[in-house]
Amino acid sequence: MSVPPPLFILGSPRSFTSLICAMLGQHPEAYGMPELNLFITEALEQLLDRLKGVRQFQMHGLLRTVAQLYAGEQTILSVEMARRWVLTRLHWTTGEVYLELSRKVAPLRIVDKSPAYSTDLDILNRMRHYFPNAYYLHLVRHPRTQGKSIMNIADGLMAILANSIDYSTDPPTVDPQVSWYKMQCNILEFLSTIPVQQQMRLRGEDMLSDPRSHFEQLCKWLNLSWDDSIYQVMLHPENSPYACLGPYGAQLGNDPNFLKSPGYRASTIKPSHLEGALPWRPDNQGFTPEVIKMAQELGYD
Repeated sequence: MSVPPPLFILGSPRSFTSLICAMLGQHPEAYGMPELNLFITEALEQLLDRLKGVRQFQMHGLLRTVAQLYAGEQTILSVEMARRWVLTRLHWTTGEVYLELSRKVAPLRIVDKSPAYSTDLDILNRMRHYFPNAYYLHLVRHPRTQGKSIMNIADGLMAILANSIDYSTDPPTVDPQVSWYKMQCNILEFLSTIPVQQQMRLRGEDMLSDPRSHFEQLCKWLNLSWDDSIYQVMLHPENSPYACLGPYGAQLGNDPNFLKSPGYRASTIKPSHLEGALPWRPDNQGFTPEVIKMAQELGYD
């Protein structure tokens, strides 16, 4: 069976990637994944070694996916089965594992939004190697509201794990603009090597303020069917089997705030601003000139 080219959503954490992935995943011709994080390393055995200790939560999405696809449910027992499934494939590359999952859901098309992919060009190039025909949605969010959202999770723990730290101060300052800028640079450099017909950039604020027109645009670009009944289904991301906390041992696999409240709520997102002090910085500093320039190039004021 042929495998449809996946759609990879590239973006920083807390850039509406969880919600938009789940909404797209409700399309009858698509399959929205939790955060698989598979391409972080070349080999599956390396991945297990990398994602241990404080980072073991990054394996939850893969475990939940295997449990759901091969056992039809996500329970403590099916997650243990998923762990054994992974252990029997330690000699595989992560690309080979991804191909198996793609065949399992075919003819549906995988939609994957693992933010860790955008942290390193080697990861992005690994994705292209295994899926040269993949499509990429560059999903962006204003760095001020994205930064506020990041800092609201466990007192900035997500920013610390991403090494989003300004080392020019004494002591160093946790600052999400650091990783926001690095990830946008990685994404733009990578996409410069991808055919234009396989990539699209959208602002998350625009998508959620006017979902009908933007999801129609996306579906037509991806050659997915489109009508009002499909749109109505996509308005209910909470129906995804991954739009909730998972069982013990694999509770996460997605943004924790999304898992606790996965529904789409229609609203117009107010624009933010680039000038002025940042609320998470004790020294009242603002965005760096590089971040302001990048944000303006992405359509923000």
